[in-house]
Amino acid sequence: MNAFIPFNRPFMTGKELPYIAQALAASKLSGDGAFTTKCHQALVSMTGSRRALLTPSCTAALEMAALLLDFEPGDEVIMPSFTFVSTANAFAMRGLVPVFVDICPDTLNIDPRAIEPAITSRTRCIVAVHYAGVGCDMARILAIAQRHGLAVVEDAAQAVGSRRDGHALGSIGELAALSFHDTKNISCGEGGALLINRPELADRAEILREKGTDRSRFLRGEVDKYTWQDIGSSFLPSELQAAMLLAQLEETVAITRARLGIWDRYQALLQPLEAQGLLRRPRVPADCEHNAHCYFVLLPPGIDRDAVLAQMRAEGVAATFHYVPLHSAPGGLRFGRAHGGLEVTVDSAARLVRLPLWVGLNELQQSRIADVLAAAIIRHLTVQSTPESVSA
Repeated sequence: MNAFIPFNRPFMTGKELPYIAQALAASKLSGDGAFTTKCHQALVSMTGSRRALLTPSCTAALEMAALLLDFEPGDEVIMPSFTFVSTANAFAMRGLVPVFVDICPDTLNIDPRAIEPAITSRTRCIVAVHYAGVGCDMARILAIAQRHGLAVVEDAAQAVGSRRDGHALGSIGELAALSFHDTKNISCGEGGALLINRPELADRAEILREKGTDRSRFLRGEVDKYTWQDIGSSFLPSELQAAMLLAQLEETVAITRARLGIWDRYQALLQPLEAQGLLRRPRVPADCEHNAHCYFVLLPPGIDRDAVLAQMRAEGVAATFHYVPLHSAPGGLRFGRAHGGLEVTVDSAARLVRLPLWVGLNELQQSRIADVLAAAIIRHLTVQSTPESVSA
């Protein structure tokens, strides 16, 4: 019997335990120690951002972004509906209204054509979510933002190591959020970072991250005591997380190269199925350098996606779907609103299947995944087209 193929398997570089041991030996386990500093330096070097601050999660980084931009309750933030709940929640927690717009049919990123019609007198910000590590059309988004005086925040949770038009994703908007969750290319289990590209936001970001105090300045000897200065929260990860993260950040190029090899093999294996009309493979614009965060396919219209996934799991392959569109979720209906019909979002979310992709996935496993996927699609297309299913 074939061994079960998991959807994700975190990759270890081999340096994680030695670095964690060093952190333990230094007796500095709380945030902003030597390993945190090295991670900050690595992220600035990698992205070209003005400042990087580690956070406990990408969610926390997005919450910091919402705090830093000083919006008022009732202000609106335009974002795709096809994203994780944290993208919207970070702003809804501040009393802002997420305005959900449609996505592009090729990349599944926010559609720039849908942004401008959704702008009102209350609009303050556009959130660009780089789905699957493929960059949004930032040139068009920035042009729209400039015309209307809007901020731009990049949700680059999936995009560590990706670029568009030669620019690192996360370095383009005023602020950006990264994720180092267990399922991401670069991981420390749970973790994130805020990237700051507007220099005037850096000092306040440091204060918000330290519970609203100027403790960081105190530790640098810039003030003789630290006090409460602003609103804020505890947005620091521990040195143990930073130690593990540094081991991964140092191998970003190698990890990305390995994942791209797996992604490219999927593209080749599934090309015949796309030629037969059995699925649609991912599209990556020519000006994008992606990081192979995930590999997804879109199934034929009308097929029972859940049945395909159930059959694949029964045959030992852990494929999965992705987001339930936020505009149709109870929270989205309560805290936000949709602009337009979001037809591409609804259609794509119903047909999307993500395949296993992790460093170490071998060619035999990928061939088996492709065969299992093809058999499941053919089976359920056949079931769908029988007289019994049509009459039902």
